[in-house]
Amino acid sequence: MSDSGESVLPRFSTATRAWFTGAFDAATPAQLGAWAAIAGGDHALVVAPTGSGKTLAAFLWSLDTLAAAP
Repeated sequence: MSDSGESVLPRFSTATRAWFTGAFDAATPAQLGAWAAIAGGDHALVVAPTGSGKTLAAFLWSLDTLAAAP
């Protein structure tokens, strides 16, 4: 994986980063890959086992963007 959690999480708002780091120990590889692609404006197809954080990977970026919008 080219992006570590340290380089992906700062792309989220302060509130989302605080929530994520309080709720989880670390992002999963599926989340890191998806967020790096989404942040770069690319499409992402997340294929990973059950319980690997795919749903959060898919929706957190959008929710963060909506919450940060004026």
